[in-house]
Amino acid sequence: MSTSKSCCRLSVDEPRIHSSLGDGKTRQQLPDDLGHCYQDLLELEPGLRLNRLHYHPRIPLIEETNGQHKGRVMVITLGMKGRSRYVCRDATRLEFQKGHTTITSFCAIPGDRHYEAGHCVSQLRIIVSEALIAKYVGQERASRILGNHQLNCLASRASTPSALAHARALISHLLPGQGQLPRLDMHIHTLSLLSEQFNLLAPQHRACASPFSPSEIERIEQARQMMGEHLDKPLTLEYLATTVGINKNKLKDGMIHLYNGTPARLLLDLRMTKALALLESGYQVAQAAWQVGYQYPNNFTVAFTRYHGKSPKAMFGKRAMEH
Repeated sequence: MSTSKSCCRLSVDEPRIHSSLGDGKTRQQLPDDLGHCYQDLLELEPGLRLNRLHYHPRIPLIEETNGQHKGRVMVITLGMKGRSRYVCRDATRLEFQKGHTTITSFCAIPGDRHYEAGHCVSQLRIIVSEALIAKYVGQERASRILGNHQLNCLASRASTPSALAHARALISHLLPGQGQLPRLDMHIHTLSLLSEQFNLLAPQHRACASPFSPSEIERIEQARQMMGEHLDKPLTLEYLATTVGINKNKLKDGMIHLYNGTPARLLLDLRMTKALALLESGYQVAQAAWQVGYQYPNNFTVAFTRYHGKSPKAMFGKRAMEH
């Protein structure tokens, strides 16, 4: 480890602190004098791993990595807080930031991860082997997704509400002291995230053209935007269809076609994502419930618990329940 007043560089050969968190989770932590920096890892099945990264370095930190993965992998990184940068030895640069999903594919390629001093970085990574991708989508589609064996940035875009909701649910299960891991829930959230990214990266070939005209697609997108802007209103399919000027059955079919979800499911994703953000920022249950369209806090609590796998009280303690 080389340290100066301006920066610390941590080589791949320098030891990290490894510990078991129970239930198959392990932690890899950097020395305390560098700050509060650790990664929690969990293998869900061969070829499918979760990595929860939390770095808050005291000084600028460069961490060398050689990408210790067997064969070609795809990594989905969801930025939950802060930002970081990766610089490959061939000068390829990747940026990771809050609210964005970055998808890469590569073999074991050395490079450097850069973290700013005094800034907290939180990320969820899903690491998927080529064999597992081929298992779910077939070898031809897997090859289209992964590209060549170099470091490829397959996508970098704003995270969808559903992706963020799945990520938050996974992170809540990965936190220490949460008891026995609900592995079925973990798989459901992880595979739902994978499915969304697969469909965006390499859509399955359709035998026919889109059944919706450009004008209809524009109206469908307007309806979805209305959902996000009026979560506190009692929105119905009929109201949305009438407002944007489209047949309600066409609107329902269009949302399934464009967003892989019914209007009711998309509205629930938006509401539960905003509700979690409100509770995280200090809102009480009754306040959050009202802002996302629930008149009665008890009904909201039931919906929140079913969606996120934990109640507001289990996530945020008694303060969330105070009136």
